[in-house]
Amino acid sequence: MLIKILLVIAIVVQLVATLYALKLVRTTKYNSIWILFIVGFSLLCVERFIQLSMANGRAVPLGWFAYLGIVISICLSIGVMYAYKLFKYIDRLNRQRQLLNKRILTAVLRTEEKARSRFSKELHDGLGPLLSSAKMSLSALAREERTPEQREIIDNTTYVIDEAIRSLREISNNLSPHLLNDFGLARGIQHVIDRSAAMHNVKIRFTTNLHTERYDTDIEVILYRVICELINNSLKHAACTSVNLSLSRNGSSLALDYTDNGRGFNPQAMMDCGMGLSNIASRINSLGGTFDIASSKGRGMRASIRIETRQEPGSVGYNRRKAKKR
Repeated sequence: MLIKILLVIAIVVQLVATLYALKLVRTTKYNSIWILFIVGFSLLCVERFIQLSMANGRAVPLGWFAYLGIVISICLSIGVMYAYKLFKYIDRLNRQRQLLNKRILTAVLRTEEKARSRFSKELHDGLGPLLSSAKMSLSALAREERTPEQREIIDNTTYVIDEAIRSLREISNNLSPHLLNDFGLARGIQHVIDRSAAMHNVKIRFTTNLHTERYDTDIEVILYRVICELINNSLKHAACTSVNLSLSRNGSSLALDYTDNGRGFNPQAMMDCGMGLSNIASRINSLGGTFDIASSKGRGMRASIRIETRQEPGSVGYNRRKAKKR
């Protein structure tokens, strides 16, 4: 009795599997897979039905029953081979999709930097001279005899223009860092650290073995933006008193290690909701690098970034690119 129940269950399960295979015929590129599985499961149902009949005492020719098993074996074996090709095809599509996403992200970042650079240049070359001209005119007025009230107004206006010029330079530099463009990654990062340390009561320690080496523009700009984001997060959110930053070159790779002694946070939650960590991860991913972060409540934060530059400073191709930029 038990064998009959199991055979009935097998027939029902194989019929259900056949129905699923029918639904998948038009779903994928390799629909022959599901056709083979449909044939195989259908024949398995027939085989199980024959076995059920034999269990009930009915006589069944054993010759074509053996052929039935052979056909089932061939259909399912070929179906499995085609299924392997299907998974290889899906894997190839996933790799192409990842490559396309990386290219799109790189294009977006490059467009963003070009817009920043253009806006910075327009501010510096357009508004900067106007403010300088206004300051020169006020200086000419200040040389003439004026009442104390008029001189105070001129002095206040000169001070406001000086502050506007300073703010304009700072905004222009934030949009397109001139030190980074002119002198490289180490000088650009050092400038950011000096400026941040002067404005906040935080000790920032920066160590590097880079000097005047230059890398691909995308690598320099993205690393610069990432470091600015990390420092900004530590100063604004972590309530830390010290930051340690290390940028080192090892052959053709760049390694960035960053730590602070702040209040810490849940990295996964911050990846989902803010603090720019997802933006950092996307930028590093566009370079094919790795970004690892570890933090917990009251234990500060540690970030590690590794990027393959694919070309060592000092190589022929590198020197040619550097000379062209100059």
